[in-house]
Amino acid sequence: MTALVLRRGRVSFRVDRRILVLSAVMLLLIAGLGLLGLCYGANWASPAKVFEALSGARGGANVVIRDWRLPRVLAAVVFGAALGVAGAIFQNITRNPLGSPDVIGLDAGAYTGALVAITVLSGSPGQLAISSVIGGVVTAAAVYLLSLGGGLSGLRLVVIGIAVNAMLTAFNSWIVLRAELEVAIAAVGWNAGSLNGVGWDDLRLPFAIILVLLVVLALRAQSLHQASLGSSMAVTTGVGLERLRLQLVLIGVGCTATVTAVAGPIAFIALAAPQIGRRLARAPGVPLLPAALTGAVLLLAADLLAQVLLAPVALPVGVISTAIGGCYLIWLLTKEVRRA
Repeated sequence: MTALVLRRGRVSFRVDRRILVLSAVMLLLIAGLGLLGLCYGANWASPAKVFEALSGARGGANVVIRDWRLPRVLAAVVFGAALGVAGAIFQNITRNPLGSPDVIGLDAGAYTGALVAITVLSGSPGQLAISSVIGGVVTAAAVYLLSLGGGLSGLRLVVIGIAVNAMLTAFNSWIVLRAELEVAIAAVGWNAGSLNGVGWDDLRLPFAIILVLLVVLALRAQSLHQASLGSSMAVTTGVGLERLRLQLVLIGVGCTATVTAVAGPIAFIALAAPQIGRRLARAPGVPLLPAALTGAVLLLAADLLAQVLLAPVALPVGVISTAIGGCYLIWLLTKEVRRA
């Protein structure tokens, strides 16, 4: 929980000790799961071997750990955190636990942009990234504009987003069915969401983009906290709500689309991570740091399960996250119905 403190007319924030303890526990979980991910593979590597490889020692096994397993583990951490943050942003904006990018159609929009890059263009990494971002931004703009009629509300935005998501999913299926067989197979496989085969060359630009977005978000975190206390408090402290919402939407879309461009749509991490983090932190709103760390833990754990369940065949991580997220969504809807 974040406490509001007024000092000499200025607004400052004090982070609750529970969030600090939770963050420390989550970081330990991430370190443990990351070490397990570096150890696990076709040939098990001991923790000592992993530390030897990370220290720069040469050797075939060390190359496997540094160049194959380490990029996958870091991708799970960074992409999970980015999806958790994106989910927290949209759930704060909509004030609805269902207001996540994959529910309101942003994942589907980013996938549409990627499909255009794959089927119409050459499908290079740069084209995938740019097309995914454009698709996500256009979808977010469409959902936002359609939600303005009769006054913008979180529930209205979520309902319209679900409808847009359904239409985009149908359109994406049509694109795949019209594509050539090899392109369609690649697009369907990519749509499952996977970290299989991710290497350093695939991650440098996405990591840089996500880092920039998170830095910008950190600079706007105080305004976000003020806005979460209510519109009147935000206006009193000089926060421009419309401009803030636009900036937050762009950051959330950027995080979602960047992950989608590399790994495909990884479902339900953005939906579940913010709410799990909020409940663990016992915070009234949806805090960003617990959401980011919870997203990293969820994606790391899901990717490990994807590698273990049908070993030596590695499943797409999206299959595992969808199964976990589906159970979570049923629980969340049941709880909301009982509360209503």
